[in-house]
Amino acid sequence: MYAKRLDKPGKVKLSDYDPGEHAKLKKEQGEEKLAELGAELAALQELMYGAGQHALLVVFQGRDTSGKDGVINKVIGLMNTMGCSVSSFKVPTELERDHDFLWRIHARTPAKGEVGVFNRSHYEDVLVVRVHNLMPESVWRARYAHIVHFEELLRDAGVIIAKFYLHISKDEQEKRLLAREAEPKKAWKLSPGDWKERGYWDDYTQAYEDALGKCAAPHAPWFIVPSDHKWFRNLAVAEALVETLRPYRAEWEARLAAVGAEQKTALQKMRSEAASG
Repeated sequence: MYAKRLDKPGKVKLSDYDPGEHAKLKKEQGEEKLAELGAELAALQELMYGAGQHALLVVFQGRDTSGKDGVINKVIGLMNTMGCSVSSFKVPTELERDHDFLWRIHARTPAKGEVGVFNRSHYEDVLVVRVHNLMPESVWRARYAHIVHFEELLRDAGVIIAKFYLHISKDEQEKRLLAREAEPKKAWKLSPGDWKERGYWDDYTQAYEDALGKCAAPHAPWFIVPSDHKWFRNLAVAEALVETLRPYRAEWEARLAAVGAEQKTALQKMRSEAASG
């Protein structure tokens, strides 16, 4: 698998993972493979929707310019967007601050048959909150356990979870920030805060390593995605999503077959009653 899957708690060192990895593929090869995976991903989504037994929650986390918007457009866009919703979590509103930190998150989780995508997520409450000392350590440190239990609750409700950390190098981030300044069409993305946040690079590294290591589980794995090459990032995410959904194919197909048989029986009964009446 192109992305590195973490499915159990443990110590994580991001320096062990190369953000520039591309599996010795060329861009053209990667785009061909993405097209193939995209067709399968769309088919699996359709089966999930029809079976109505599960939902899919996709979480994207990453530093500024790591490509959260891009991967949502290029990979999630391969599915039927009628069955998808994207939620972006920014600074909490006053109403949201008056509730527990998961309140606004839980409200946006997908219903059965649907795909929910989080562009940033509940993990911001152990990342930016930690790095900028917005809460006492005793508060944000307790949230790891709350997150683990929350994701167990979702699992028990039939939600399939896939969490992606888009791993970008500091040099590549600088290039992308400078490119935004030079490209008029990307000027709307410019933010002085992005440059300021670079000063906290090491602090965010430690925060991400803890979030990845403490909140990885078989039912809610993290995928570390090399993201210096945008095309490879997209390919890695698509492959991981397909690998996540494939094990459910037979179950969904059986459910659809059963539903189809039930519908045929009901239709035959209706026609029989209409004929005799």
